[in-house]
Amino acid sequence: MTAEVGGRVAETAPAGHYDVIVVGSGFGGSVMTYRLREAGLNVCLLERGKAYPPGSFPRSPYAFRRAFWDPSEGLYGMYNAWWFDHIGAVVSSGLGGGSLIYANVMLRKDPTWFVHEDLDAGGTEAWPIGREDLEPHYDRAERMLNAQPFPFTHPPYDTTPRTVAFHGAARQLGWEPFTPNLAVTFANDGEDPVPGEPIREAHPNLHGRTRTTCRLCGECDIGCNFGSKNTLDYNYLSEAARLGAEIHTLTEVRAFGPRDGGGWTVDLVRHDATREGEKLDTSRLPTTRISADRLVLSAGTLGSTYLMYRNLPRLPRMLGTRFSGNGDLLTLVRRPTTKVDGKTQRTLIDPGRGPVITSAIRFPDELDGGEGRGFYVQDIGFPEFVGWALQATDAPGMLSRIGHTAVRLLREALRQKPETNLSAEIADLFGDPESAGILPLAGMGRDVPNGRLTINGDRLESDWTIDRSDPYFARVRDTHRELAKALGGTFSDNPLWLLGRRVITAHPLGGCPMGRDEREGVVSDAGKVFGYEGLYVADGSVMPGSVGPNPSLTIAAISDRMADRLLAEAGRG
Repeated sequence: MTAEVGGRVAETAPAGHYDVIVVGSGFGGSVMTYRLREAGLNVCLLERGKAYPPGSFPRSPYAFRRAFWDPSEGLYGMYNAWWFDHIGAVVSSGLGGGSLIYANVMLRKDPTWFVHEDLDAGGTEAWPIGREDLEPHYDRAERMLNAQPFPFTHPPYDTTPRTVAFHGAARQLGWEPFTPNLAVTFANDGEDPVPGEPIREAHPNLHGRTRTTCRLCGECDIGCNFGSKNTLDYNYLSEAARLGAEIHTLTEVRAFGPRDGGGWTVDLVRHDATREGEKLDTSRLPTTRISADRLVLSAGTLGSTYLMYRNLPRLPRMLGTRFSGNGDLLTLVRRPTTKVDGKTQRTLIDPGRGPVITSAIRFPDELDGGEGRGFYVQDIGFPEFVGWALQATDAPGMLSRIGHTAVRLLREALRQKPETNLSAEIADLFGDPESAGILPLAGMGRDVPNGRLTINGDRLESDWTIDRSDPYFARVRDTHRELAKALGGTFSDNPLWLLGRRVITAHPLGGCPMGRDEREGVVSDAGKVFGYEGLYVADGSVMPGSVGPNPSLTIAAISDRMADRLLAEAGRG
């Protein structure tokens, strides 16, 4: 049972016994699947969501209504929203996991932020590895993901006002902005960056579709319909499939357990996306059992932790601990302005042009010369249609402009001098685009990972609260406020923060943290679950604390390192 020749996703259900079963296709599962198959192991990857070739991501309101994941309600989309008492999370369901909806940023965890606190004395995080342990794995992941900085000084990318304004405001405040590496293809190797050019690939991707270079459309977080993002389905998964790994979509794990004679069994169900819109009792879907010598859980922080709670006969002492949102905080700059020739003048900072994130500013930690816990601030873009929607919400202004134009045209008609060229009148109906102008800012960093995920029946719950991270979030908000002022705009919290200081994160971490032993964590730095032979976890859940910057590259690097150790144990190292 291997993938089709040419590296396509298998269309038949998995069956039989494998060397390794990997559950989930995010930055942990994709790296593991490729590395283990590259070494010759018989690997089966199970992904509950769909594959998303170029052109398949939703854009219409009707399509977005169906873009969420809840098969019992007939929804088979890529967004999976979780809501706890004090924190919410948005994760992805689809081939490529979180890479489908993330903002492409590839940053390494800061060397001094690999802290090892005394957990018995009230500490909250203890990293069993350091930056030096990950350097070769960071290098390998960056090459595989073709990470490169946004070329905003090169035409036509230099016409990205958001980036120019962000850098200018940061330098005005004495800060040092930079363009981080992004997993986006802006140009073919050896060529100048040009939007919309066909991307040349060494081997066909598993979708068998043509990709094009970045078109600066700001749609990274809702799925790149042009294949410009170097999502995991175009690199790790395409290579794994080409080498013969089995990759199954719409295949969800319901249970796993120890297998008689060694190894693990996995019970799974298959979803039928053609039943979209149809409510059904998913608990009655038929199950299929397969098995493997080794099982790797890579279903994400929430998914892997949930599966561990539901299926392990003896729960690890530290299961569910070290949970946090990586310090994520979103704020808004309303109506940004700038000074031109010494005069204040509204200027268009178009968030819809460019990748979603183009720039970052690092604020040091007390561990490396700063104050408090360190963090990053980044610009946030959004698709152009969001700008249209924001402009449409300016209802009073729109009604006033319509009324003014109607009166003017009526007056001219009564004078029997009707206007025949209506270009200016129609243009006036759009009003001033800056009246609804918004530039989002993102903060992320070293919040306190003091949350614990628990299980209540079949529901995952979290006790994370903002209290211990109050100084951190206050510092991030103050920094955003300064930047908003330098941008000539008005600082505003997002609505969720205003509703009781609730945090929404795209980077939930922890739950199955790494540790030196079972008193510190759930898994070792090799990803092995303490007390269970042949069971591994490789995803964001193994982080024993916040990564700080965008965590995707670190998750990939740690998973690559875990793959080395698994292969050495299997005699393939």
